[in-house]
Amino acid sequence: MAAAAEEAPVPGVAERYFTRWYRPDVKGNPCEDHCILQHSNRICVIALADAHPVLQKGKAIERISYQISANCSRLQNKVSGKSKRGAQFLTELAPLCRIFCSDGEEYTIYSCIRGRLIEVNESILSNPSLLQQKPFTDGYIAVVLPKFEESKSITRGLLTRKEYEEVLSKRFNSAS
Repeated sequence: MAAAAEEAPVPGVAERYFTRWYRPDVKGNPCEDHCILQHSNRICVIALADAHPVLQKGKAIERISYQISANCSRLQNKVSGKSKRGAQFLTELAPLCRIFCSDGEEYTIYSCIRGRLIEVNESILSNPSLLQQKPFTDGYIAVVLPKFEESKSITRGLLTRKEYEEVLSKRFNSAS
């Protein structure tokens, strides 16, 4: 019994406190999958899914930009107070950031859920490799707080881990 307990890895924070939801092929882009980690307090952390090309193909990340357009930068998001005043409101397909790879590829990461942008991960700007090394912890993209009324319904249209694994196995089988 003690040997079995020693072999089992201790689950990390992401596994213990967050439910994983997935959005495959965001905006019709094949394999550009996003992961939404939902906490019981309804806070959602947006990250890259395991099968995203940035994680799968070992691409070298040149830079990450939260500048969405000439007038919109996610870095300008200033949130204050209990009601999160000043937070930018996001729709499901609102761009959060762009990842530029050294091979010329560019990936736009979307919020996948409606809500207020609470925080962007500024540490990935100076250390982009965090996206690949620790995608669900230090390498997250952003934190979004859905409206209270919508907190239960935001998972509609998202896949559970098991459903996502089925999508991946179909994708793998059709590719081979």
